[in-house]
Amino acid sequence: MTLAAATNEHLASISNTLIYSSMAVYTLAFFAYIAEWLFGSRSKVARTAAALTADTGSAAAPAVTVRQAGGTAVLERPKVVVRSAAGARDVPDGPGAHGGDEQGDLYGRIAVSLTVLAFLVELGGVIARAASVERAPWGNMYEFNITFSTVAVGVYLVLLALRKNVRWLGLFLTTTVLLDLGLAVTVLYTASDQLVPALHSYWLYIHVSTAIFCGAVFYVGAVTTILYLFKDAYENKLQSGGRPGGFATSVLERLPASASLDKFSYRVNAAVFPLWTFTIIAGAIWAGDAWGRYWNWDPKETWSFITWVAYAGYLHARATAGWKGRKAAYLALIAFACWLFNYYGVNIFVTGKHSYAGV
Repeated sequence: MTLAAATNEHLASISNTLIYSSMAVYTLAFFAYIAEWLFGSRSKVARTAAALTADTGSAAAPAVTVRQAGGTAVLERPKVVVRSAAGARDVPDGPGAHGGDEQGDLYGRIAVSLTVLAFLVELGGVIARAASVERAPWGNMYEFNITFSTVAVGVYLVLLALRKNVRWLGLFLTTTVLLDLGLAVTVLYTASDQLVPALHSYWLYIHVSTAIFCGAVFYVGAVTTILYLFKDAYENKLQSGGRPGGFATSVLERLPASASLDKFSYRVNAAVFPLWTFTIIAGAIWAGDAWGRYWNWDPKETWSFITWVAYAGYLHARATAGWKGRKAAYLALIAFACWLFNYYGVNIFVTGKHSYAGV
C-alpha cells in the first residue's frame, strides 16, 4: 500500500472546507468585536482618568465640595489615588469593551457566540484532517498552525467559561487567528499524508500536544503583556497631566488597569511554565527512543531550551520586587519572541532533525 492510498481524500477535502468556513465565521466575529468597541458606551469610561488626574501630592489641596444634608454641612473630598511602595497604581479596571451599556454588551455577546461557532467549525476541520490519515493532526506546519489556533481560541473560551473578565482579548485573538489561518492555507499548506517512520510514536501525542497548548497560553500572556505596556504608558501620561484623545484612548480606557493586566499575564505564564518544562523533557525522552540520544543540540531542541531559559528569567525577574512592571514585561515579550522563532523560524529557515516535511 502506498502512502497516497492510505489517505482519505474525501475527509481531507472536508477538512479544508471546514477550515475555510471557520475563517469566514472568525471574520464575522472580528467585525462583531469591532462593533462592541465602537458602539459601546463611552460615557462610563472616565474612571481611570478621574482617578489618575486626582491630586497625588501636588502643592494644591484637593477641592472640597460642601453640600447641605438637612441642617448639616457635609464635606466631600475626592478620592486621592497614590502609588504603592511597589509602584502599582490604585486604578480601577475599565468597564470592558462594551463600556458598560446594553448595546455594546449585545455586540460582545454576538461576537463570543460567533467565536464559539468558529471554534467548533475549526475543531471539526482539525478532527477531519486527523481522520483522513488516521493519526494526530500535527505532522507538519500546516497542521500545527490550524491546531494551534484552535487551542488558542479554546483557552480564551475556557477563561470566559470560568467567568474571567477577558472579553477584551476577543478582538486581538480573532485578528491573530485569522492571520495564522491565512498563513496556514496559503504559505504553509501541505497535502494530507502519512508521517515519516520516526514520528510513529505515542510521544507524538504527548510531546507535540503539550507544546501546542503551552504556545497557546504563552500567546495569551504575550497579548496581555503588550496591552499592559500600552495601558501603563497611558496611565503614566494621565498621571503627569496629559490629556490623550482619540479612538485609542477609548480602547485603553475600557481595558483593565495596567496592574490587573500585569498580574494576569504573569499568572498565565507562571501556570504553564511547568508544562513547558515537561514538554522539553518529553521531547528528550522521545529523542532517546528515536535517535539513540536524549539531546543532540538540534536547532529545535536548542531554541526550546533558549525559550525555557527566557521564560525562567522572566518569572525570576517578575518575582523580584525591582523587576516588576515594564522591565519584566519586556523580558516576557523576548521570551515569547524566542517561542515564535522556535515555532516558525526553526521550521522554515533552519534544517535539522526536526525537518521532516519541509514546513
